Amino acid sequence: MTRPPLDQLAVDRLAGVGPKSAASLASLGIASVQDLLFHLPYRYEDRTRITPIRQARIGDCIQIRGKIADADVQTGRRRSLRCLIEDDSGALCIRFYHFYPRLRNRLAPGRLIRCYGEVRHGREGMEMYHPEYHLLSGGVEADAIPEALTPVYPAVEGLPQNRIRKLMAQALELLADSQSLPELLPDRLLGDFGGVDLAESLRLLHKPPPGIELDRSGRSHDNPARRRLAFEELIANRLCMRRLKLDGSALQSPRFGGAQKLPRRFVETLPFRLTGAQRKVYREIHRDLSSPGPMMRLIQGDVGSGKTVVAALAALHAVESGFQVCLMAPTEILAEQHWHTFRRWFEPLHVQLGWLTGKTRTKARRQVLEELASGACKLLVGTHAVFQESVQYQRLGLIIVDEQQRFGVHQRLSLREKAGTGSLRPHQLVMTATPIPRTLAMSVYADLDCSVIDELPPGRSPVNTVMLANHRREGVIERIASACASGRQAYWVCTLIEESEVLQAQAAEATTEQLRQSLPDIRVGLVHGRFGAAEKAEIMEGFKQGEIGLLVATTVIEVGVDVPNASLMVIENPERLGLAQLHQLRGRVGRGATRSHCLLLYQSPLSNWSRERLRIIRECNDGFRIAEEDLRLRGPGQVLGTRQTGLMSFKVADIGLDSDLLEQVRDTCDELLQSHPAATEALIHRWLGGRSDYADV
Repeated sequence: MTRPPLDQLAVDRLAGVGPKSAASLASLGIASVQDLLFHLPYRYEDRTRITPIRQARIGDCIQIRGKIADADVQTGRRRSLRCLIEDDSGALCIRFYHFYPRLRNRLAPGRLIRCYGEVRHGREGMEMYHPEYHLLSGGVEADAIPEALTPVYPAVEGLPQNRIRKLMAQALELLADSQSLPELLPDRLLGDFGGVDLAESLRLLHKPPPGIELDRSGRSHDNPARRRLAFEELIANRLCMRRLKLDGSALQSPRFGGAQKLPRRFVETLPFRLTGAQRKVYREIHRDLSSPGPMMRLIQGDVGSGKTVVAALAALHAVESGFQVCLMAPTEILAEQHWHTFRRWFEPLHVQLGWLTGKTRTKARRQVLEELASGACKLLVGTHAVFQESVQYQRLGLIIVDEQQRFGVHQRLSLREKAGTGSLRPHQLVMTATPIPRTLAMSVYADLDCSVIDELPPGRSPVNTVMLANHRREGVIERIASACASGRQAYWVCTLIEESEVLQAQAAEATTEQLRQSLPDIRVGLVHGRFGAAEKAEIMEGFKQGEIGLLVATTVIEVGVDVPNASLMVIENPERLGLAQLHQLRGRVGRGATRSHCLLLYQSPLSNWSRERLRIIRECNDGFRIAEEDLRLRGPGQVLGTRQTGLMSFKVADIGLDSDLLEQVRDTCDELLQSHPAATEALIHRWLGGRSDYADV
């Protein structure tokens, strides 16, 4: 009997895959053996060598081998099983906080053991917590060290790493016996990758030999096999996004006319002149809105560049043309900021607004829904609640999504389906104050036309940024006292809400109490994501009105907070945040005429990597350059928050390292779309599977 091709061979044909395992695999998007082969490791562990204990360093992930010299259960604040491991060069403790009595019996003094884990600073110096271990019989043959690097795969509950590795071994055997995994790219494009074909590339990625250089995250980059697969993955991702854009352009959207009376009246009421960049971007939007196809446009702009004003012009164009507008923001704080801003701008123009979040009370919600359905409400502002099933628009013509990367590509593209009005699809305008590096935008936002506001309004001065070690905390508090005594206000940003034994960070609640004791003459407020909407609104209003001199907050104030009187910001543990996020936070000050300052209060000692990142934020106020540096240092996933937002992420490609491929990727995609439609579909299915149908989310 002929075996089916690997893309049609169900994964439950592998030995040991029952209904439960199949369900777990399905949750990872794995239905076929091909899907399994393309479930690639996201990092590797080097267990091919033994490190002498004397050479262990804090932070290293290493493998040691030695004899258990002592083992006991220690009590105190946390009960733990502690074992002292000795080799010819030294000793190191391994510690288990979660253990059963039989583990104590297994790890008895005198036993030989091999352990793999991260070396940390513990009670007795260098320790490993919950390392992976193997007990050895003492013979060389019993100590079989792997001959290849150990892959670490994305996993789910019920499908641990060892199980995935055993299944992958079966898949690789089938790959070796089969010629049914076809090359989908033209041969002439693959000569730059060391002549490694698709099957060999997969084998090398799943079982890389020792000696391949790993980065600080345990990833392998300098590898022709990885580059060859990255090239194909980037092509598949861009093909998917281009296809979605082509599908969208075939839809019909309302063509906005109107005499532009409302936009002109709005501009005349503003206390400032629009910048040249704002006018240029609005002309691009106006051209899109006057066309029959749906606008899908991204506005990028640095902190304070005036994106909201441009969005307001687009909204007024839609309203004057007889359509409704929806503005969606990712957090209630940002949504409420927009609500107050647009009310101040639009009510004098007699444009009726509505407000809706998941916490809107029943009576108010019912009224808003009625006004939307009747068409009386022209602009609805809110969180993701504005697209719940019960929300019905009479004539929705424009969707504005702020800080769009926090929603992710799935939600952005699904709006096209959920918000349709008859045969017409609303235009979409998405904005971000986190500049997206050009290299990343070419791949992730290939479905969008991009506009850039690259000019700041006159009068905005750069924020002076200073790095200070945590032991200078008292001096920072004195500086806050001085600023508040002179009538200014300040922020103190913390990275955690509650105390943590693991993370060396000051929690917002504990910091608030400390600052209230140190600054008895200043009213200190606190806001974080666990507060209710009404409580957050009350605190933020008190800060805006100047009743609160110092606001302690988590990163919920990253976007959407505008208090011109605030001229000082302290960011605690800045080494824990990305550069783009630090730049966003810093943008909350420097909005008035007074010279503003941002103090980065770091926990020493800093690693060289953290010091380099903070140096960049200290020396640079250009958000686009900072975004490029953030991409270079952290990679695209962390820059855009893929884990939180569901943004299209990559299995093996790294935009920072593979940016030199993007021009070739773009040209290849155009060729495949025109001349090889069958290969296009196969590539998208191979790399994205069910994730390719974003519009059905």
